[in-house]
Amino acid sequence: MTRKILCVAPVIAILLQLCPGGSATAASPGDSGAIGTTFPDRFPVIRNFYLGQPVIGFGSDVGRVEHVPIIFLHGNNDTPFPTACNPFGRMQAFAQFFINHGYRASELWGLGYQGDQCDLAQDNTHRSGISHTTATAVPMLREFVKAVLDFTGAKRIDIVAHSLGVTVAREWMLQDNAYRKVRALVAIDGPNHGIVDCSPNPANVYQLPSGGGFTPHSALCDEYGSDHTQLLSVLNGAGETPGPTRYLVIRNKPGTPDFVYNSLPDGTLPGVPAEDRDGKAHDFTASAALAGAETIDLVGQGQFDPVLATAHLGILNSPATRDATLRFLTSLPGRADQEGDN
Repeated sequence: MTRKILCVAPVIAILLQLCPGGSATAASPGDSGAIGTTFPDRFPVIRNFYLGQPVIGFGSDVGRVEHVPIIFLHGNNDTPFPTACNPFGRMQAFAQFFINHGYRASELWGLGYQGDQCDLAQDNTHRSGISHTTATAVPMLREFVKAVLDFTGAKRIDIVAHSLGVTVAREWMLQDNAYRKVRALVAIDGPNHGIVDCSPNPANVYQLPSGGGFTPHSALCDEYGSDHTQLLSVLNGAGETPGPTRYLVIRNKPGTPDFVYNSLPDGTLPGVPAEDRDGKAHDFTASAALAGAETIDLVGQGQFDPVLATAHLGILNSPATRDATLRFLTSLPGRADQEGDN
């Protein structure tokens, strides 16, 4: 089912310290302060072996866990909060929105599976390299989910993911048959059927080192350069919305600017040919769709990206996106301490 929400806007990178049963430091809903940039002291250290350092992210032991905890997953070339090398990092603000609407800090967790992005200053092609792939991210997500469940005492989680984070979540769920651990997945503009940035056409600026090195056989393009890569063929062939997990897709309306999926200029970024990594004409504009998911289409989202004015990044910051996510998750049955089928 698709709901059309037209947010017409002026014209303006990709991708808890809890006792069993969910008890923690006393706090009232909506009274848990600000989302931070660290994990609680006794939260397990999870390492990013490609970067040789622990993952970054946020979480808290403040407040009793009653809501199903949410894990926030950013997209490619992003971070869970702004860093010295990345001005984006809007997942932190997304989580703060949930605190402002009744959640506690102990129920909100963010995973930074690509570090602080400072390695890009040495080699910009890391944007499309092995350290930024789904294959690299899934083991970190697996370990992180286990740590959050153990730490909070919750039986399952919700996931709010943007761009590459969507397919990282879906691939982990498939590999581990983890659908009973995930009550809901909110999939914000994810590359479920490939991206437009991997063609060999000379007009594809993203294949240049300055554009991230998205050449046809770069590691990320091996995963997403067409709708029939090995990763996507297996992932989508298994079913795009397996239950009991519930799904909400929030995407830029097909045919409107989105630098990951179509040939239109998106904010300050140029358009590229609508081709796959084999150089064949291909329409990626509906890539963010998931068959069987409730879907919300938005337009004019570039106004919410204050850096590049892109719809692909702006949709993560959009009030419409945050409102829809909150309504969807709070409408679902079940508490943190409950197992069950949705």
